[in-house]
Amino acid sequence: MTPSRKTLLFTAASLTLASTACAGTTDDGASGAGDSAAPESTAAAPATAVPAPAGSYANGEYSAQGSYIPPSNQTEEVDVTLTLEDGVVTDLSVSTSGNNPTSKQYQREFTSGVQEQVVGKSLDELDVAKVAGSSLTSSGFNKALDSIRTEAAG
Repeated sequence: MTPSRKTLLFTAASLTLASTACAGTTDDGASGAGDSAAPESTAAAPATAVPAPAGSYANGEYSAQGSYIPPSNQTEEVDVTLTLEDGVVTDLSVSTSGNNPTSKQYQREFTSGVQEQVVGKSLDELDVAKVAGSSLTSSGFNKALDSIRTEAAG
């Protein structure tokens, strides 16, 4: 191969590399333009609404009634009135229907002991299980709490 032919081949190879590099730049540039449009569409996507945090209740006094069916099969009712301040129960009043003598006894014991388990606690934390041996009255009480949570959150 003659030196001029080598020079010619070297020049041709260099031009090929240069044109390939330029073509890549053009592709990158075109692709870059497409990429730059993608973030704009992502940024333009509407933000989703953030739900209110759990336990966000309005201050005030709330009343609700819960019920349960004891072994006597007579529906018993539990009326609950409580005061909320910053999601914490500050005052509580409970009255019961007392349709059955046995129920009356359990309800009386429940009513005398429930204050200690509720006042000073966050409404979200409350789930009274058994108070002074009464678990059925607790279920009626918890149903009333559910209604109060709904009303206070609304």
